[in-house]
Amino acid sequence: MNKGYKLLILAACTLALLVVSLGAYTRLSNAGLGCPDWPGCYGFLTVPNESHELSVVEKNFPNAQVEPKKAWIEMIHRYFASLLGLMIVVLCVVAFRQRRNMSSNDAAVPLKHSLLLMVMVLFQGMLGMWTVTMNLQPFVVMGHLLGGFTILALLVLMYLRVHQPSNIAAAANSSHFLLSIGALIVLVIQIALGGWVAANYAAPHCSGLPVCSNIELFSIESLFHLPVGQSNYEFGVLPFETRLSIHFIHRLWAMVTALTIVWVGWKIYRAQSCSKIKSAVILVFCVLFAQLFLGGLIVHLQFPLLLTLFHNVMAALLLLSMVRLCFLLAAKQGATI
Repeated sequence: MNKGYKLLILAACTLALLVVSLGAYTRLSNAGLGCPDWPGCYGFLTVPNESHELSVVEKNFPNAQVEPKKAWIEMIHRYFASLLGLMIVVLCVVAFRQRRNMSSNDAAVPLKHSLLLMVMVLFQGMLGMWTVTMNLQPFVVMGHLLGGFTILALLVLMYLRVHQPSNIAAAANSSHFLLSIGALIVLVIQIALGGWVAANYAAPHCSGLPVCSNIELFSIESLFHLPVGQSNYEFGVLPFETRLSIHFIHRLWAMVTALTIVWVGWKIYRAQSCSKIKSAVILVFCVLFAQLFLGGLIVHLQFPLLLTLFHNVMAALLLLSMVRLCFLLAAKQGATI
C-alpha cells in the first residue's frame, strides 16, 4: 500500500486526538458559547476585535458580549476540526482512486471504512452546529463528545488495518475476542456517562472520596430528571441532587469498568502465547490504572482544569488501547473489525 497514504492516516489520527483534546478544553473552560453562531464567530471567520467589527456584533447580536479568550478557544477548536474533516475527505478520495487503479492491486484499501468516516464527520459537523444553536443542550453535547471519540477510534482502527500484523498466527477459539468486545462496550458506556457528567456540569457536585460528601442526597429517581425545555443550558440546569447522582453513577460504573477490563485482560494475558497481544494487554492495564489515579486525584484537588483535561485525554487513550487489543485478537483468529 502507498506509504504516503499510511502517513496521511497517521497524521489524521494524531490530529483527531488533538481535536478531541481541544473539544474537552473548550467544554472545561466554559468556552462552548464563546461564539454564539456557527460556523463563524459573530458572523466573522475570526474573533472580531476591530471597532467596525464590534459595531456589527452590537447590531446583529445586541444581547451578546464578546469574550475574546473564550471565543478564540472555540474558534481554534473549529479550525482544527475543519482541518480534520478535510483530511478525512482526502482519505476517502484517495481510497476511491486506489480502488479504481487496477494496476495498484491494493485490495486492502479500506474504502467502506473511509465512507463511514465521511458520514461520521458530516454528522459530527451537524452536532457541532446544534451544540451552539441549541445553547449546549446536554444530549447534543454528549453526542458531540461521543462523535469525536468515534471518529478517533475509527481512524486508529483504519491505521491498524493498513498495518496488518504479519506475525500473528490464526487461532481456533474466538472467546477472547468476544470478551474483549464486551469489555470495550462496558468502557464505551463509561465514556458516555463521563460525557453526561460534563454536559450537565455535574463534576463538582460529588466531592469527597470514595463516595460523595453529600451521598445521602443520591436518588435513583432524580436520575430521570432530564435537562429539557430550557433556553440556555450553560453551567447546567439540573438540581444539585440530580447532578450528584449523575456523578456518583459515573464513579460506580468506573469500578465496574475497571474490574471488567482487569478480569478480561488477565484472562487473555494468561491464555495467550503471542507477545504482541500480551503487550497490548499490559498497555491497557497501564492506561487504566493511570486513569483511575487521575480520577481520584482530580476529586481530591477539587477538579483543577488541566488534570480534568488529562482525564479526558486518558479516556481517549484507554479507548484506543482497547480498540487495538480487540483488533489484534480479531487478526489472531483471522477475522477483521
